[in-house]
Amino acid sequence: QVQLVESGGGLVQAGGSLRLSCAASGRAVSNYAMGWFRQAPGKEREFVAGITRSGGSTYYADSVKGRVTISRDNARATVYLQMSSLKPEDTAVYYCARQRAPVIGLPRSLSDFASWGQGTQVTVSS
Repeated sequence: QVQLVESGGGLVQAGGSLRLSCAASGRAVSNYAMGWFRQAPGKEREFVAGITRSGGSTYYADSVKGRVTISRDNARATVYLQMSSLKPEDTAVYYCARQRAPVIGLPRSLSDFASWGQGTQVTVSS
């Protein structure tokens, strides 16, 4: 079983930046794609960004493309989400997740992921 712990959330003004981290322990994550999702109050959890196991490919939701960068450090078993030009609509709890199975692809559906962290709150004020 892998444990994922997110950190780095907080309160920021619109236009500001935050860097989220997701530290993994337990079973390895280096053979799995990793993803970031978010869930705003009253809304469903949605995909934000994903990264393949080597870090060679990254992909993003249209709503954050150009403002968010996902990266990973497999030696540290950590995944990052650098967010800039934040908007009030980015306010949500952000979760990192590990791919359900170590298969090639660009997973972005909730069902593609099996291990989740507890989330970190990001609040963007206008």
